Order: sequence, then C-alpha cells, then structure tokens
Amino acid sequence: MRKIRLILLSAAALSVVALGGCKNLEKMKKLADDVRFEVTPQILELHGDSVKVKIKGTFPPKFFIKKAELEVTPVLKFAGKEVTIPSKKFQGEDVQGNNQTISFDTGGSFEIEGVFAYEEGMMQAELFARGEGSMKGKTLGIFDKKIADGVIITPLLLQADAMVVRASDNFVRTTSEEKGAKINFLINQSDIRSSELKKEEIKALQDYIVEVSQAERVEIQDIILEAYASPDGPIELNTKLSEKRKDVSQKFLNQTYKKAKIEIAPEAYKARSTAEDWEGFQKLMQESDIQDKDLILRVLSMYTDPVVREKEIKNITAAFEEIKKQILPDLRRAEFKVIVTVSGYTDEELKDLAINNPDTLKLEEILFAATLYEGDLDNQYNIYKKAAELYADDWRTHNNCGWAAFKQGRYDEAEQYFKAAGDVEKNATVTNNVGACQLMRKDYAAAKETLSAGGSGSKEASYNQAVIALKEGKYEQAGNLFNSAGFDTFNNALQKVVSYSQTQNERAYDSALEILDKVENKEDAYVYYLKAIIGARRQDSDLTMNNLRTACEKLPELKEYAKKDLEFFKYFSDAVFTSIVG
Repeated sequence: MRKIRLILLSAAALSVVALGGCKNLEKMKKLADDVRFEVTPQILELHGDSVKVKIKGTFPPKFFIKKAELEVTPVLKFAGKEVTIPSKKFQGEDVQGNNQTISFDTGGSFEIEGVFAYEEGMMQAELFARGEGSMKGKTLGIFDKKIADGVIITPLLLQADAMVVRASDNFVRTTSEEKGAKINFLINQSDIRSSELKKEEIKALQDYIVEVSQAERVEIQDIILEAYASPDGPIELNTKLSEKRKDVSQKFLNQTYKKAKIEIAPEAYKARSTAEDWEGFQKLMQESDIQDKDLILRVLSMYTDPVVREKEIKNITAAFEEIKKQILPDLRRAEFKVIVTVSGYTDEELKDLAINNPDTLKLEEILFAATLYEGDLDNQYNIYKKAAELYADDWRTHNNCGWAAFKQGRYDEAEQYFKAAGDVEKNATVTNNVGACQLMRKDYAAAKETLSAGGSGSKEASYNQAVIALKEGKYEQAGNLFNSAGFDTFNNALQKVVSYSQTQNERAYDSALEILDKVENKEDAYVYYLKAIIGARRQDSDLTMNNLRTACEKLPELKEYAKKDLEFFKYFSDAVFTSIVG
C-alpha cells in the first residue's frame, strides 16, 4: 500500500510541474503581441537565385520565463507551401544551455539572418516568424506572426538578348595585280638574245598583256621597266650600257603591245636605268654561300664610293672569281613589271550574282554581297549558306550563316553553324557566338563556362557576360561589363534599377531612364513597365501611372502581373492604379 501511495504522489507531483510549465508558456503566448520584429528589406527582394532576409527582434520585459526555452523560425509561406531558414534558439535565465539568454526583467534583442532559395510563386509570399516555447517537457506555439511581405522579383524581367558577332569581309572593290619577267644580258652587251625571248616567264608576260587587254574591268595602270648593269667595269661604260639595255627592252615591249593591238598611254610607261646595281649585288651576296661573303659585305658597309668598292672586292681574289660566276651575270638584266587595276562588280551586280549565280563570286565578294541585303535576313541566310558550301574552309562563312540563323531565332541551328566554324578555326568570335546560343536557351551554366573560355575579346562578349553576371546577382561586375560593352539595352537599364538596394547610387534611376530612352525598341511594353517601376520607387505617381498604363495597353497580360508586383505595393488601393490593371 505504501508503495502504491508513493507512486501516486510522484505522479501527482509531476503533473503539477507539467501544469506549471504549461501555465508559464501560456503567459508567454499572451504577451507574444509585444514581441517586435524589424525586417530588412521591408519587402523581400530576389537577387540572383536567392532571397536574403535580416530580422531584428525584441522580447519585451516580463516576457521570457526564466526556465523556458524558445525557438524562433523564419517561415516563408506561398502557394500553399512553406519554406524555412535555420531557426535560432533562446533560453531563460535559469536554463543551463548554450543559447542566447534573455532576461525576464529587461527582455532582450536578437538577430536572425538567412537566405531562402527562390522558388516560383514567391512573388506573393508572406514572411512569418514562428516561435515555439518549451518548458519542463512541454511545448507550445507562442506566436506565428506575419512580419513582412515578399518577394519583389524585378530581376526576373531580365531579357534574353544575347549578342552574336558577324565576321567581317575583306572586300576591296578595286584591286591591283601585277605580272613581271626578266631578260638577262651578256657582259658588256645590250642586244636581246633569242634564247631570252623564249623563256617561259617572257611568254607568260606576253600572254598576260594580251589577256588583260581583252578582259572587262581591267585597265593597265603602269608599265615599269628597269635596266641594270653589274657593278664591275668603268662607271661611264656601265651608264651607257644600262641606257642601251633600257632602250632595247622598251622597244621589245612596244613590239609586244603593237602585236596585241594595244594602245598604251605614254604616261603609263616608267622606264629607268641603273648604271651599277650595288643594291642588287648586296642582296645576292647575302643570299649566297660564297667564301669570304661576310668580308665582302663589310666592304660594302665601309665604303660608298663605287670605284673603291670595286677595287677592294677585286683584291679578295678567290672570292671575286666566284662573284663573276654566281653574282654578276644575274645583275646584267632588264626587269619588266605590268601593273593593272581590276574594277569589281557594282553593288547591284553583286546582289544579283549572290542570289542567281553565286558560283562566280570570290570569297570576299560573296561575304560582302550578303551585307548589301541588310534587314533581309532570308536572303542573307541563303547567301551565307551558299558561301559555306563554296568556301567551307573559311570559318567566316559558317559563322555568318549561324549569325543569320540566330537573328531569325533558330538558336539550335545557329549553334551548329558556329560549332562548324570552330572546327575550321577556334577563336573568340566563335566561342562568344556558341555561348550566346546557350544564353538564349537560358542554359546559364553552360553559357557562363563557354563565354569564360572565350574571354572578353569583343563588346558583344562583354555584353553577354554582363547578362550572366546580372542573372547571378553580381551587380557590380554586371555594371562594369555593361559599361565596357557600351550598348543601350533594357538589361543595362535593369542592372541600374535592381542594384540600387545595394549601391544606393542616387544616379541609378536617372541613368536607367536615360538608357531606356535610347534602346532600339523604345516601344516595347517592358520598357514602359520598367519606367513605371522606377516611378514607383521614386514615389513619382505620374511617371508610374503613365508608363504602367502604356505598358498594359501594349501587353495586356501585364495587368495581372502588376496586380501582384510588390514594386507597386503602395498603389494597390490607388484608384488610378486599379483602373489601369482592371
């Protein structure tokens, strides 16, 4: 009986203790409304893929029971679900533990920081602070208090507007061509031997003269004749000899033109003679393997007087014998050079040929012809595609075909052409363009890897890397890259807007508006929508409503979006706002 009685007494005692714990937790619950919370930012914001939150709280005096513990958990509620970040535990003064201790008499303050991973639907989320108390083995929900709204998701307005680079052509409409030949003379002779006239280079020159005379768009610009004597023998003799060689060579040219029935303007002729060709002598010596070659070259550098030069070289007896055999015969010559100008096709001719007879065009011509169809992507694509077939060994043809496909929105096809270009020649342009295709498919991880490998070699590459940095919430890096690229785009303006909460740059909104006024498609609905957001942030009702109205007129589905967009939180009950969004 005694044992039974002791058990009953113990159970009763435990019951009293537990009841005391419950009563104390109930006291805390009654005072829960006095627990204060301050959230930064007041409306949660998405940056990158995260929603950061900082909560400062205050427990009032006489709230925290000395033997109680309290766990506070930030909870984000949206779309019928909840997500949390790590909680923080607190303890009363009589609790033995490692958590922050809160005084019963004075209360205390605390901070909780954390990051929610963004999920779709958080635009209409609400942030709650949930407190669960425990004491003497009992637990009780102390509070589940809404402390903030969220989430502003303006960074998700990021547009897929990656930029690709078209490879440039090297087209020159008017080009020059030249054809040369040489006649050699015997020592101290000026007559042209028949064997010289039978040489292949002479026959080729004669054929070329006939060919250009009959060709369209080809005009002889210059006929240059230079006759020489070797630098051995008296200067007076060599002067007369070089002049005679010039005269007989010019006579030969005249006969060639006469036979081809070609009239040459007198000013086209440029004939001159050189009595002693020391320059040619030095060049041939440098290319030779003659004994004492360096000594002879030193003589040329030491003396400028031709008589002294000749004397010193002849003193090098063994070498001079080789010079007479290997060097001097080649210096007794006349050189011919015919220079012609070739006029290319007109723009209209190039456009026609590129479509109807592309096989007749050279590489640079067909690449240039495509640029003449600016704004006509169908024809540009077809021309570049044909160019890629005709000139598959040039990376530019594949790249530019990809460029045209990209501009038409066929990103998978474009990427295949860019990769084909890379197979021919891997370079920064091709790498950027492959990354741009990945960016348009919103494969940001792949695009980042690709673009990082290519570097920032072009303004387009800098721009694409800026878009990725903006997507990741790296606003300073994005801003630097946008500035480097120099393009006035929606995304550039968006960077100024979303970075304000971090930079507090007073010029940010003005800069964004200036950019939006310069974008290529000023009438895009989202341009007006972003202006409306700027107006709301600046508490400028006219700027907000006028631009929001235009945005919704251009794209009616923005009405439903704006109703939920916490950028306009302060206007949700405004009559003008509600009339715009319906």
